Amino acid sequence: MSMRSALGTAAGAALLLLAAAPAATASADPYETVTVDPAGSIAPDGTITLSGTYRCLGNSGPVFVSSSVSQGDPSVRHGIGGTRAVCDGMEHGWENSAKPSSDTLTPGPAQVEATVMELSSRGGLPLPRFHATQRQDITLTES
Repeated sequence: MSMRSALGTAAGAALLLLAAAPAATASADPYETVTVDPAGSIAPDGTITLSGTYRCLGNSGPVFVSSSVSQGDPSVRHGIGGTRAVCDGMEHGWENSAKPSSDTLTPGPAQVEATVMELSSRGGLPLPRFHATQRQDITLTES
């Protein structure tokens, strides 16, 4: 499996798990954070690019920053990629891009959810460990 496929699979799994998780909030640990930049971009072909920063500590498995965006109906979220994360306690930037399958997103207000999630193997089954989650109102701008 290619790295891009693995990242997509991990991001999709994170989004499914987030849908079943209780309301997301920012982490209480100051060393486990994720932020979302106040503006994202939407290209003429519909590709969405989101970005921000993250910081995490202590991982035993692969860690990813996944993101999703909604506009209008908060129950409809579009997964926007996944970036491999390094949990060394330092602040790092993240940027995810993807073209949602539908053309429902337009320039203007939107809500983004970003999550730092680890796939931790316990008993041979990869289980999610959430390091940090943030919901942020942003503006999608034309690029």
